[in-house]
Amino acid sequence: MKNEQSSRRAFLRSGIIVGASTVAGLPFASGAEPEKKEAEEVAPPEDLMREHGVLKRVLLVYGEVLRRIDAKQDFPPEALADAAGIIRRFIEDYHEKLEEDFLFPRFESAHQLVDLVKVLRDQHQAGRRVTDVTMRLSNSGGALKNDSERTQLADSMRQFIRMYNPHEAREDTVLFPAFHKIVTPHEFDSLGEDFEKKENELFGEDGFEKMVEKVAGIEKRLGIYDLSQFTPKL
Repeated sequence: MKNEQSSRRAFLRSGIIVGASTVAGLPFASGAEPEKKEAEEVAPPEDLMREHGVLKRVLLVYGEVLRRIDAKQDFPPEALADAAGIIRRFIEDYHEKLEEDFLFPRFESAHQLVDLVKVLRDQHQAGRRVTDVTMRLSNSGGALKNDSERTQLADSMRQFIRMYNPHEAREDTVLFPAFHKIVTPHEFDSLGEDFEKKENELFGEDGFEKMVEKVAGIEKRLGIYDLSQFTPKL
């Protein structure tokens, strides 16, 4: 039996279904049809795409630190260390492990997008090696006073950004949309529960929301949280 407390997925699913009924001017009714919509509306790839949003925001943090390094300005090394820690714990040890354990093998077994999966898997490994460097240098304190370490740190972040922008874009537009076609509806739904169970196990309830809050805190420390500052002044 599912936990009586509504999960993130359950909340979103119910919101979508209730909202659709309200817009249509129809009363919300229980039964087979809402259950069918529930299975169709929320899927494992959607969770993975949301997690890509966390990754993208950390890439923006990296970009701000790079800007400061290039301008020979100081930056709070603990903020960068925290950002790299989110990459390691939430993206590499959780998000990418879901892809490697649950998605990639199914594509390989189905002989679908095998070449793409190989590149994605190789990039996961390369990304972890780059994160090792970023974490080591951001925690050492030397990047604030040692030109050689600042250069190494900047190189590691540039490599990470250069790889992960196309990496996540290819997953969002090619791999994830194709996933629904290679698994049964039952397997598709079961994977969603597996993903949520793993998230709760590693991060507690509302793990995704907690990570979003952590990233927002880092953005505030770097002065890049206010979204309006990125609007072009034409």
